[in-house]
Amino acid sequence: MAANNSPSHSYDYDLITIGGGSGGIACAKRAASHGATVLNVERSMRLGGTCVNVGCVPKKVMWSAAHIADTLKHDMHHYGFEGGKEAKLDFAKLKKVRDGYVKRLNKIYANGFEKAGVRGIHGECSFVDAHTVRVTDESGKETRHTAGKIVIATGGRPHFPPGEGIEEHCISSDGFFDMEELPKVAVVVGAGYIAVELAGVLNSLGTEVHLVVRKGRALRDFDPTISKGLDVEMIKAGILIHRHTNGVAKVSLADEQTEKKNVTLHSGDVIYGADVVIVAAGRVPNTQGLCTECDWITPNTENLRLESCGVEVTPRKYVVVDEYQNTNVKNIFALGDVTGRVELTPMAIAAGRRLADRLFSGKPEDKIAKVSYDFVPTVVFSHPTIGTCGMTEPHAIEKYGKENIRVYTSKFSNLYYGIFDLEPVDKPKTHMKVICAGLDEKVVGIHVLGMGADEMMQGFGVAMKMGCTKADLDSCVAIHPTAAEELVTMGVWGTSPQSSGAKVSPLSGAAPGEPRLS
Repeated sequence: MAANNSPSHSYDYDLITIGGGSGGIACAKRAASHGATVLNVERSMRLGGTCVNVGCVPKKVMWSAAHIADTLKHDMHHYGFEGGKEAKLDFAKLKKVRDGYVKRLNKIYANGFEKAGVRGIHGECSFVDAHTVRVTDESGKETRHTAGKIVIATGGRPHFPPGEGIEEHCISSDGFFDMEELPKVAVVVGAGYIAVELAGVLNSLGTEVHLVVRKGRALRDFDPTISKGLDVEMIKAGILIHRHTNGVAKVSLADEQTEKKNVTLHSGDVIYGADVVIVAAGRVPNTQGLCTECDWITPNTENLRLESCGVEVTPRKYVVVDEYQNTNVKNIFALGDVTGRVELTPMAIAAGRRLADRLFSGKPEDKIAKVSYDFVPTVVFSHPTIGTCGMTEPHAIEKYGKENIRVYTSKFSNLYYGIFDLEPVDKPKTHMKVICAGLDEKVVGIHVLGMGADEMMQGFGVAMKMGCTKADLDSCVAIHPTAAEELVTMGVWGTSPQSSGAKVSPLSGAAPGEPRLS
């Protein structure tokens, strides 16, 4: 049942969630399931946030199209099929069916609100005070709504760095999904996962791709084995990487009729004749414009007026929260990308649900409910894909000391490429790394680059959350022939310290535990 509000106040709702993305939707629906009256306010007319509209979902569709293109152009003839290189991409059709799928998801989310008993409205939202928000719809009509508790879940958006012509002549990662045709030449600016994903998709679909990174390589925050391995594979695939550029200085029109662009880098290099320049150099929280007294990097867009309720933000304008998603204002909470912690869709969903449980379930065990930000598995849909969970090797050494770390690695060509008429060095490589710490060799990091990494990491993430050791991995019989089996057969199999992180040890052929029935 819904938590009671203060007896001295009567509010329109128990909860208002600001933002109709993954976190806001999850929190709103979960709260409603506990009996709370809930209002969700979304600025745009499309529910689902970045992930559904201009992120994970349409990105995965484009990655799948690129994967098909790679199979047709590079792989199928090795298996005796002909005609793949003559296949043509109808980009307009791909865009149409992709956008249609996204629109169906928007409707599903709207129907989900209706079934859950959540009221959803659209408009610009701003705080009047700690319990009151003002919503301005498309027609300019203003309404006010009050709630005992308010959750800020406004997410983030792409950021354009300063520079002559950059905002004028470039598009963001959001704008990538508005492209009506496949560019012949594209410049992708950025070294994070969004940049390498878009670069890989365009390259596989047939675009000449220039990837501009500020320093030596992309994904510098990932484990070095993975970032270096991806660098090699991107070069093999034909992506042109511009290194140590310190970013883009200027973008200008080379030809006003064709709208081709010249991109001048801070290093002095110039990339001529790009059809499109995609800036994927980072995202900023959608608190930009929430506080009218802050010195924002970009113009205000939401006008939430956080100063009206006193919510604290960091110098980078993320909302400050503790481990329970509490802000410094007693009844106001924040979650998802707007807080700057593990900016992933499933993370925001989990945080939203756990917060709603704590606030509204009424169960004693939920009074301390919170989400865990440790050992969060994630995937990069690069070419090839990356799956990762836990610490990188440098981070593990920094925390535990090099003498307390043991690292297991493997590098091989997937069996899929076994029959390819290529020299071994030219076949795409899979890289795997298992990082263990302490006398028991507790697994603190697993990193994979290669075919199937995206689908194999989820299960290993579960094992890590349960505290698995290297011996626990060894205790699981390998599935052959797969790439994933390498993760349970690394090193000299079965010789790690025989210590288990499991509640019921699986070591030495022990039987699995029985379920508790009463």
